Amino acid sequence: MRSYARTWVAEFKGRGIRVNTLSPGVTDTPILDSQSSTPKERESLVNMYLSMIPIGRLARGEEFASAAVFLASDQSSYMTGADLMDDGGVGQV
Repeated sequence: MRSYARTWVAEFKGRGIRVNTLSPGVTDTPILDSQSSTPKERESLVNMYLSMIPIGRLARGEEFASAAVFLASDQSSYMTGADLMDDGGVGQV
């Protein structure tokens, strides 16, 4: 997606269209339950993810919604071709 976004920046530059990507991190959602068969397995899975996330917790869906609203707003009007990594710092280590 990031590669597409960079290509689209060049293709759409004369049309006033901005293109950015949002890269989310591990989120505490019911899908984590489907990745484990017992509560103990889920806890182990979550702990494995937590060991890789510098901020020390899983994301909440609302946090990605806020990031998406920012990218769609005038507050990001000078951003294009950016990848907003909303991942708790995983991409930085």
